[in-house]
Amino acid sequence: MTISRRVLPGLLMAATIIAVPVVSPPAALAADEVAGDVVAEKYAALLERDYVYPETGKRYATAIRAGIAAGRYATLTGEALGQAIDRDVHAVSPDGHLRLRTPDAAATPGAAPPGGAAPVRRPPKVPVEQAGWIAPGIGFVRFNVFPQDAAVTSAAAKFMTDHADAKAIIFDIRTHNGGGLDQMDVIFPWLFAEPTRLVTMATRASVDARGGSPIDGLPSMRVVKGDSGMVTREHWATPNADARLRDAKIYVLTSGASASAAEHFALAMKHTGRGTLVGAPTAGANHFGTGEDLGGGYGAFIPVGRTYDPATGKDWEGDGVQPDIVVAPADALVRALTELGVAPAEAKVLSDAHVPSWPMERRKPRGAK
Repeated sequence: MTISRRVLPGLLMAATIIAVPVVSPPAALAADEVAGDVVAEKYAALLERDYVYPETGKRYATAIRAGIAAGRYATLTGEALGQAIDRDVHAVSPDGHLRLRTPDAAATPGAAPPGGAAPVRRPPKVPVEQAGWIAPGIGFVRFNVFPQDAAVTSAAAKFMTDHADAKAIIFDIRTHNGGGLDQMDVIFPWLFAEPTRLVTMATRASVDARGGSPIDGLPSMRVVKGDSGMVTREHWATPNADARLRDAKIYVLTSGASASAAEHFALAMKHTGRGTLVGAPTAGANHFGTGEDLGGGYGAFIPVGRTYDPATGKDWEGDGVQPDIVVAPADALVRALTELGVAPAEAKVLSDAHVPSWPMERRKPRGAK
C-alpha cells in the first residue's frame, strides 16, 4: 500500500503485491544487513504510537519486544522474520491488515522441486475487468482493487456514464482486496436521490492531530462528534445531476476474498439498503491506515482507524459483511442474474463467461493461528 493521505482501508496483503511499496534499499541497508531486532523494534514503536486501539497497540508492542528479548528475531531475515513477528502479533489479537512486508528478494519464488515446475508469482491485479453489458439492460463490472489512480477513477466514471440507462448494475467485488475512496466517490453519486450517509470512519485522535489521517480533507467526508480519543468522520454520497440510475437495481457480488475497501463498498450498499449483497461473508479486514517504511526493504501497514455501520456502531473486523443472499461465491452471478429475470440456463452461460481469474476464498493471514 502506498504511503498516502488519500489511501484508505489497506490493500489486503494476502493476495496481491499492491502493498507497501518496497523500494530497493541502499547497500548499507540491504535486507540481509538489517538486524531483525531493529525491524521488530521499529514495528513495535509504530504499533504502540498509532494503532487504532491504544491498549491493543501497547500489547502488540510488548509482545514484539518480548520476542526481541528472547532472541527470536535476531538471526532472521526476509520471510522467516515476517512469519516470526506476525505469529507473535496475531497471538495477541488478530487483525486482517497486520502483516510485516518483506523485501522483494525474500518473496522471490524458490527453485523448482525435482521434476516439478518452477513457482510462478502472479502479476498485479488489473483493477477493472469485464466492464460492459452482460445482458439487455444489465451492466456488469468487476473491481479487483480501488487504487489511487486517476485512470482507474476515470474508467469507473466512464462505466457509470456508459451504463446510465441500465435497469440494473452488478458490481463484482469477489476478488477485490481493498484500496481507497476515489472510485467509490464517482460511483455513489449516480445511485442516490438525496445526500446519504454511507458509513462512519474513526481515526485515532493522536494520529489525526499530527496530520496522519488518510481520510482528512476528502470532499466526501464530514467531521462529526464521536468517541473520545477518536476523530470521527462520515462518508457521504452526494447525488449528481443525472437521475437515470437512481431507481436501478444494484447487486454486489461478495466472497471471503472481498476485503477492506471492498467491504466498505459492501457495507455502504447494505447499510443504505441501496444494493443487494449476493455471495459469502467478506474477509473481515476492517481497519484503515497507512504504510510505513521499516528500513532495509521491510514495511508495514499500520491500522489507525476503523469503519463501521452508523446505525449499529459495529464494524466488520474478523466477521466480514454479511450478504443478503447467501450462496457460494462461484454461484453469486448466476443468482443475481436470475433475480433480475434472466433464465437460469442463460445465467449459467453468462456466469461461466465472467469467472474471476483470482481466488474467491478468504486467505488466512500469515502468522495467524
